[in-house]
Amino acid sequence: MTESDTQMEKTWLRSYPPGMPQELELPPGETLVTQFDEAVRRFADRPAFSSLGRTISFAELDSLTARFAAFLQHELGMKPGARIALMLPNLLQYPVALYGALRAGLVVVNVNPLYTARELEYQLNDAEAEALVIVENRAHVAQKILSGTPVRHVIVTGIGDLLGTPRRWLVNFAVRWIRRMVPSWQIEGTRSFDDCLAVEPSRMSEVTRQPEDVAILQYTGGTTGRSKGAMLTHRNLVANVTQINLWFGEQIRQGEEIVLTALPLYHIYALTCNCLAYVKLGGHNILIVDPRDTRALIAEMRRWPISAMTGVNTLYQSLVAHPDLRTIDFSTLRLVSAGGMAVQESTAKRWADMTGTHIHEGYGLSETSPVVTSNPVTIEEWNGSIGLPLPGTEISLRDDEDNEPPQGDPGELCVRGPQVMAGYWRDPETTAESMTSDGFLRTGDMAVMDERGFFRIVDRKKDMISVSGLKVYPNEVENVLTQHGAIAEAAVIGVPDERTQEAVKAFVVLKQGQQTSEEEIRAFCRDRLSAYKIPHHVAFRDELPKSNVGKILRRELRDE
Repeated sequence: MTESDTQMEKTWLRSYPPGMPQELELPPGETLVTQFDEAVRRFADRPAFSSLGRTISFAELDSLTARFAAFLQHELGMKPGARIALMLPNLLQYPVALYGALRAGLVVVNVNPLYTARELEYQLNDAEAEALVIVENRAHVAQKILSGTPVRHVIVTGIGDLLGTPRRWLVNFAVRWIRRMVPSWQIEGTRSFDDCLAVEPSRMSEVTRQPEDVAILQYTGGTTGRSKGAMLTHRNLVANVTQINLWFGEQIRQGEEIVLTALPLYHIYALTCNCLAYVKLGGHNILIVDPRDTRALIAEMRRWPISAMTGVNTLYQSLVAHPDLRTIDFSTLRLVSAGGMAVQESTAKRWADMTGTHIHEGYGLSETSPVVTSNPVTIEEWNGSIGLPLPGTEISLRDDEDNEPPQGDPGELCVRGPQVMAGYWRDPETTAESMTSDGFLRTGDMAVMDERGFFRIVDRKKDMISVSGLKVYPNEVENVLTQHGAIAEAAVIGVPDERTQEAVKAFVVLKQGQQTSEEEIRAFCRDRLSAYKIPHHVAFRDELPKSNVGKILRRELRDE
């Protein structure tokens, strides 16, 4: 397929909001550090991040990150390009460590704090990480495997660090003795977060990084196999921040935004869409340590006049199911976005009814920094689509022979644009396999495009179910199931069947106090789905397996 063929098929441009640029222009030499430097200068007196009752301003963030950078450079002797792993939840320590490492010229490796020892060992070794910043209640996990890794420096932080006295003491006391005791650990030569911040900020050495330099190693399971590190350059991330802020420009007020950050910052969605994007805007990030505590989350939402929030379907689902949501004043909320998994119609409609705001669904992945598409802010109802490609982004749908299918037919979504990664870390073979001959990244997601250029994900390529040769997309069946009044959540997979090759199996979680039967569920589906799509098996569960951001994990159900 030639570039001219792709250029001719940018149907989505006809649906762009008035005044939206079609292409992207980036200032030469711009990096995440130059964006940060400008933000702390322009918005010095503005609040930047709040967590557990403590707020730091942009000026404080400037000083704290300079101290952290100076410590890395002069106390630890780390050189530009070295990798530093951050294994932290949504605490104030995360943005301090993130921007401090970037200012020191290092490459940040995001690590899920819930990783097991085996998972942590693999990632530290693969990334060749020289340093690890870890929250204290996970230090015992690192202790088990550090001797078999290249890590030379370990910085340990308590949840109460950066909160000040007496709040710091109270939070640490609660964490240790009431909520969850910190398991004992012993790692020789560790440094505390306080040690890092004791260095004078004036000692930080300015480091010039180029847009093409890697800023973040974001590990992902990808479409197949082991976890891989997506090399996201400064240019990749700067481009995506620029694209996002252009796309949502109508709803953005620089220096005034308050964004709820319930998703973890070590995940690429919140990292870019909340942290990086809103730092550039002079926005105030409200960091939520545990979004699974819905009552506490709603209490925090009630406290702040939030103007924006991001989430995944399961987060919004838990919020609309909680009676306290109606106690929140949503009059300041202008932008609500979702990604990571399909937003189900029932969730979107309940959210709109209860809050008076609309969820704008988008799509992305770690390899694209992450945002590829989003619904325009001018659309104020659920439409089941992931929207339009962002400025400067091209999408091509491909079949198994690498040809574009007829419009309306599904194909693998392939993307090309400035936000697409530089490749997988130390894995040129997988990088080559993931790209088409004309430079598009294969995402592994199956999608269709309508006549207006809006895209809709039909499912993961590997999740498709073949029933007597007919394709069933789990997303469609799950969306129907969750419209049943008794069903809170659903996941659909294919299971072996002697007669039809595969059969549809549904796992459902019922709403509290609700009852239904397998036959009743099938009868409900019969009016809404073709016969071959109706679940042949229905299993009732108390809960479904989920990822760290709340995405339902079908693969774990298949592995059973």
